[in-house]
Amino acid sequence: MMLSEAKSAAIWLRTSRTQAGAPPEVMTAARIDMTEAHKGQMAENQAVRTDVKDFARTSVQDHTDSYEHLSELAAKDRVSIPKGINAKGPAILQLVHLKGDRFDRQFAREEVAADQQALAIFKREAAHGHDTDVKDYAAKTIPALENELRLAQECAKTGKRT
Repeated sequence: MMLSEAKSAAIWLRTSRTQAGAPPEVMTAARIDMTEAHKGQMAENQAVRTDVKDFARTSVQDHTDSYEHLSELAAKDRVSIPKGINAKGPAILQLVHLKGDRFDRQFAREEVAADQQALAIFKREAAHGHDTDVKDYAAKTIPALENELRLAQECAKTGKRT
């Protein structure tokens, strides 16, 4: 997720309930998970560095697992969450035409910013959310996000040395 997308996610958190009835924090989490999983799949195909590919696999798995858990919460509450992303959104378009080292560097930089923003959103929800199930989901997701941030930072540092 690019910083502008992360800012959009923060705005979604501040809005009232969505048309589908899902709380905005649930909609935000769903969009974050789908976007990050999609970008991770792109990285698995377009990256050249092993550390970036490994990080991408971790990101895909973490965000897929998170989305599945979120889907269960939504089903329990009988609300719908997004089932797809805008593949022409800025987070995707920024990377789609890059290959090799350029892709690796851009992907790592974007992931550091995205993971920092996502971590802040999830920590805020875990601490101050109103729905107990969503608070628990956010709290359980934080360790994976912290790990992803650490991996993204390592990839970004490695990319600066090349």
